[in-house]
Amino acid sequence: MRFRPCIDIHNGKVKQIVGGSLKDTGNQAEENFVSEQDAAYYAKLYKDRGIRGGHVILLNAASSAYYERTKQQALQALRAFPGGLQAGGGITPDNAKEFLDAGASHVIVTSYVFQDGSVNMGNLEKMVTAVGKERLVLDLSCRKRDGQYFIVTDRWQKFTDAVLDADTIARLSSYCDEFLVHAVDVEGKASGVELELAAMLGECCQIPVTYAGGVGSFADLEQLRKAGAGRVDVTIGSALDLFGGTMEFEKVLACLR
Repeated sequence: MRFRPCIDIHNGKVKQIVGGSLKDTGNQAEENFVSEQDAAYYAKLYKDRGIRGGHVILLNAASSAYYERTKQQALQALRAFPGGLQAGGGITPDNAKEFLDAGASHVIVTSYVFQDGSVNMGNLEKMVTAVGKERLVLDLSCRKRDGQYFIVTDRWQKFTDAVLDADTIARLSSYCDEFLVHAVDVEGKASGVELELAAMLGECCQIPVTYAGGVGSFADLEQLRKAGAGRVDVTIGSALDLFGGTMEFEKVLACLR
């Protein structure tokens, strides 16, 4: 299990939010932490510590008045750590090149592929053609409903009909290099991890997968390691001391080194 750092950007600032609270209307989100540092600061920190494979997420929709500010923060972070970070949030075949040219190792895609409530295989193939399988990460962030995990889109507010299970994971693995999975119902709450989800990811994913959501302590980290059989990487947001939490960054690195 590797530590994957994060830089979440909303309204032009690095933030940690409660995942399910994000709304396009009014550019609203329930905030856990708003940084006084810019995105490039965190990118340089991760670069200096040699931590690769983290993700920069633009949390504003392209239609938002804040989108350009958020985008510029993201591009600055990518330029500060060329090849070290992935970029996600509103990525399409039309804009992916800009983020890759700025230094992103991969682009992360959700809504363009999971569109109108279903998996749009035509759009997925367009993304693969545009950037190559080896530079594509599929975001399979999900919420539980009726006992199953469903992939959600559009700032995690819309349920698709795509159940996140072994069949879906196997089918999509041939189109991308990695998966990123936010457990949205616990995202930003530091209240414990979705162990059932982590166990499924550890068992079913044959390509790298990063889990995000709910890690609030080193005990949670150990539970996640066991549930995912050591095969699931982890992102820690609100609980990390870099973002106002109690888990010391250096201790997390030492624990997962």
